[in-house]
Amino acid sequence: MVSLQLSVHDDRPLPPDRDWWRGAVIYQIYPRSFQDTNNDGIGDLAGIIGRLPHVASLGVDAIWISPFFRSPMADFGYDVSEYRDVDPMFGTLGDFDALVTRAHELGLRVMIDLVLSHTSDQHRWFQESRSNRDNPKADWYVWADPKPDGTHPNNWLAIFGGRAWEWDGERMQYYLHNFLPSQPDLNFHNPEVQDALLDVARFWLDRHVDGFRFDTINFYFCDKQLRDNPALPPERRDYSTAPEVNPYNWQDHLYSKSQPENLEFLRRMRALMDEYPAIAAVGEVGDAQRGMEIMGEYTSGGDKMHMCYAFDFLSPQLPTGTRIAAIVKEFLRVASDGWACWAYSNHDVERHASRWNLDDAQMRLYLAVLVGLRGSLCLYQGEELGLREAYVPYEDLQDPYGVRFWPKFRGRDGCRTPMVWSNDSAHAGFSEAKPWLPVAFDQLPLCVDAQNADATSLLNFYRHMLAWRKTQPALVKGGLTLHDHSDTMVAWIRDHPEGDVFCAFNLAPEAASVTLPEGSWDPIEGSGFEGEIRQGSATLPAHHALFASRKR
Repeated sequence: MVSLQLSVHDDRPLPPDRDWWRGAVIYQIYPRSFQDTNNDGIGDLAGIIGRLPHVASLGVDAIWISPFFRSPMADFGYDVSEYRDVDPMFGTLGDFDALVTRAHELGLRVMIDLVLSHTSDQHRWFQESRSNRDNPKADWYVWADPKPDGTHPNNWLAIFGGRAWEWDGERMQYYLHNFLPSQPDLNFHNPEVQDALLDVARFWLDRHVDGFRFDTINFYFCDKQLRDNPALPPERRDYSTAPEVNPYNWQDHLYSKSQPENLEFLRRMRALMDEYPAIAAVGEVGDAQRGMEIMGEYTSGGDKMHMCYAFDFLSPQLPTGTRIAAIVKEFLRVASDGWACWAYSNHDVERHASRWNLDDAQMRLYLAVLVGLRGSLCLYQGEELGLREAYVPYEDLQDPYGVRFWPKFRGRDGCRTPMVWSNDSAHAGFSEAKPWLPVAFDQLPLCVDAQNADATSLLNFYRHMLAWRKTQPALVKGGLTLHDHSDTMVAWIRDHPEGDVFCAFNLAPEAASVTLPEGSWDPIEGSGFEGEIRQGSATLPAHHALFASRKR
């Protein structure tokens, strides 16, 4: 691979705008599966550079790149062994600098995925910490003595299955791992750990990144006393953060995550980001019972995260009008002065086209719902093509999560298969070598080249809707007041000083009517949807949206 060696100082950051993130559309790139340029079957940073024009053509505001740091890849980059370097399989720091420069040339801001709650067990910090109980980093991870009978310190479970504790024969203690045993949790109660992680963030800020996506942001602190989690009654179990087959869902995780001490660390991180002209961050809140409430806490007051996302729209449950209204109501209740980042799909969940069994018309309608929500938006690579979940046979599985719970849960490989760029080249234009995951050949008819050539394609509809949204200030940064809802219909008002927008969504397979709020409303042209307004009500065709304006 020919490295793109470019000085960090050659980048020309985009014009400062501290509010750029509010209402922004962020496109997530999973680098292993986006584009391979050196024919090793794994995507790389140079591949992202080459495909950035496609991303820019969507009209998004920023990209979020999943981890590309040095890693043994037990969890495909979410197990970091060196925060300040690029793993050779993805390229070099020079390649990263070139990526930032090219993105900025195209008007795209760059957010990177920082995994701070844990490291790889190959990280030098952990290697020193485990060596004995007296070294300078002895308290950098969560260590605990066994119970008198040698069993685990408490009943905490790991998301990837089994106990959240692993025995270490060097220290003769257990260490905490909320994910794989090779992903030990850092001890955020130690101020030195916090300082070291703030230095990591500063390193990347100095390389002109525009922000961060913080992985598992509510996992940073655990209970200092390591108290047992209580059991969770079956009627309260939710399967948005872990599959039903995983007993992780049987506990109420009161003590293993989401501790109040986290708020002060988030303030420290925000203060660091505020030293730079226009930085923004989105935090992933992984909590099935209190996710929305935590999102409100973490984004309130303007001194912590700019935005967060919970798992409400990443769950297996189809968003009916009633459910969408419930999510909106809860958001307005707990995060009235905060900001959400809504997403339907990402690298950890089944693609929403399959998860909710959507056809093309429904895919367009649910995009309209996303566009209409108050908050920023995240799109996952391939979502704009309408890709469904790929089937990956057991012998090709890479995800340890899927291997652990096969066959009732097949893991996350199905949403991580290579991006399909063309249907007339080897491996869908992703690589000339055998990819790390097999190309889903039933996705080939939906490839970028084919949809580029079809003016009526879903890809071109995404471009159209995102461009149209930018012409409506109320949809980008306005407030939201819920108007009406049923299982098959939901409607709200987005208010803004430049004019209000009424949004209604007919989720039913037949036409339906909705009563308009008070005032004189006119349909907004150009959204790609039709709706007839007559005498204070509107009629929407099946699986259609209505956007109407009212001037103040």
